[in-house]
This record gives sequence, C-alpha cells and structure tokens, in this order.
Amino acid sequence: MTARHAATQRARYAPHTLATRPRVSVVIPCFRYERYVAEAVGSALAQDHVEVEVIVVDDASPDRSAAVVREIAATDARVRLIENAVNRGAVETFNTGLAEVTGAYVVRLDADDALTPGSLARAVALAEAHPSVGLVYGHPLHFDADRSRPPARTRPTRWTVWPGREWLRARCATGLNVITSPEVVMRREVVDAVGGQRPLAHTHDMEMWLRIAAVSDVGYVEGADQAWHREHAGSLSQTVDADLGDIVDRWDAFRTLFAWSRDVLPETDALERVAARAFAAEAIDRIVHMYDRGRFQPEVAERLRAFADSVSDTPATTAALERAAGRGPHARPLPWQVARAAYRRVASDVRYRRWHRYGVFHRDGQVG
Repeated sequence: MTARHAATQRARYAPHTLATRPRVSVVIPCFRYERYVAEAVGSALAQDHVEVEVIVVDDASPDRSAAVVREIAATDARVRLIENAVNRGAVETFNTGLAEVTGAYVVRLDADDALTPGSLARAVALAEAHPSVGLVYGHPLHFDADRSRPPARTRPTRWTVWPGREWLRARCATGLNVITSPEVVMRREVVDAVGGQRPLAHTHDMEMWLRIAAVSDVGYVEGADQAWHREHAGSLSQTVDADLGDIVDRWDAFRTLFAWSRDVLPETDALERVAARAFAAEAIDRIVHMYDRGRFQPEVAERLRAFADSVSDTPATTAALERAAGRGPHARPLPWQVARAAYRRVASDVRYRRWHRYGVFHRDGQVG
C-alpha cells in the first residue's frame, strides 16, 4: 500500500527524533567522478540513527571511479558497486540502482554531492511521524567546487507537511523547481507505486518529485541544511540551453507528469492549463526584462515568444511587452523601465530568502 494524502491543509509541527532505526538506501549514480565519489559515499556511511546501505552504479566511467568504490566496498559491507558495461546515462543508471534497494526509504545522491551530518535521520523522523508523506526535503547548500564546503546547520526548527496535491498545484502555478536533488528522501513504497525516473535530459529529478506529490503528501525540514550540492563545469546542470536556460526542460517535466497523471489526478487538465500560463508568462516577462535592462537580443526574444505560443493558448503578449517593444529594441531604458528591472531583482531576492527558509515560493514572492 502506498502513502495516501492525509493532510487537508499545510501544517507545521515541532520536530522530534527517531525512536527506531529505519533502513535507508542511498543510490549514487557515478560517471567520471573519481575525484568526488569517495566523499559522497563517506557522507552516506557517516549518517547516524538509521541503517544505511549505499548502492553505487558506475556508468562505465573511463577514470578510476569504480576502483575507488571497489576499495571502499572491500572494507564496508554496507557498500555495493554495480558497473554498467556501457554508458547508459544518468536516468537508466539511477533506475538500475533503484531496482536493487532494500530500504524503507530511498535517496538519490549524485557522486559529486554529499549529505550533511544527520540529514537522513532528520528527514526520516518526519516521514515516520507522518505516514502519508512520500517525499521529504530540506535546504541544500550550494558551493563552488574550488572552495571548501560551507558549514551546515544541523538542528531542525520545524516540520512542514503539505497535502501533496496542494504542493503540486503551487509548483504548477509558478513552473519553478524548488528542489535541487540530494536533499530529498523518498518513501520506497511510494516510489514503487509511481516508478523510477523518466528519460528527461535535465529535469528527471524534478518530474519524479512532482509525480510523488500527486499520490502522497510532502514534508519539509526547516532550519537545517540537508545536503551539499557542488557547482562545477562538469555537472549536468551546466549543460542547459545557454540562451533560454532551463525553461524548456522544466516544461518537459510538467508535460511528462501530465501525460502520466491523467489516470491519477482528475484535475490534470486544469493543472496543465495553470502551468502553461505560468510558463508563457515567464517567457514573455523575460523578453520585457531584456528591454528594461537595455540588453535586447532579437534571436533569444523570438525563441522565447515561440515557446510561449507553443505552450499556451493565451496570446503571447502583455501590455508591458507592447509598451516596451513600441520604443524599439535599441531604445535607452526609461526611468520606469530601470525601476521595474530593479524591482525584479528585489523580488528575486525575496523569493530566494523565502525559499531558503520555507522551501517553497510563488513567483510574486509569497510562500507557497
């Protein structure tokens, strides 16, 4: 039986510690991360108050990644190594490891990331206290690969539990992703029900979070940092479209979700319309922002407008766009345009601060 929606509205609770030692399976897909994989494995093995198994799936790495893991596994029975004979990509590699898990909870940890001390116990404590929760996440610490990891907060201040579909509707209303990846703990029975990751280039994680929220509630550990995410040139996130960013990839995640959810969510059509309007609005807003900053790029603007037209029946224009475009692409920004660009920067900072604390945000800066 999978976790069912139990919460009827967002609720907050005082956190408490685990009374048992649940088993958590940490799946680590690895490709050419000889430099980092030992750190990822070590961060999982160092977790306290839970029983950990680590399954590393090496995707035919040409470096010593597999050898590094093999050496660790030789001295710690909690570590298993699976080696792909040929390179299969991030999604198939994770799904291979997922098929081997034995824990009640599952974590997908990239080989260049790491878990913070106690993160699994903090997340699992919430899930154990609220059986309807299928996904628990928290705040990730992003850091540059050339710098040392920042110190992590390890004392949670509050738990938040959303009805999964309420959380999902909020994601549709913005089209934005609020989860990086390594900070997530999933209930295995829910993962078994919804399946593994789908073949998406950059948003396979995001789509899986959305799918889990369609059938179970979502929890957030407030006040603690749950994982470290390393930023470097070789990471998958650095390969998104240089001009459009990840807007097309995020829309692909939602489209994949909606294709699956029609048999699960009666409100799928309504959610799809909401998401489509959000993506179209984001694309048009980005065109307006180029005018406001005096950095108009015709080719990028045309791609954004075409994208907006493709996702929504709503006309891909706004009064703000018409007003800005009417002055021409090379016009010097007027004071009201400079002020609007400055407001966007402030609003973006507010959104980040709210996400940092609450784990969610709306495009207007309000908590989701």
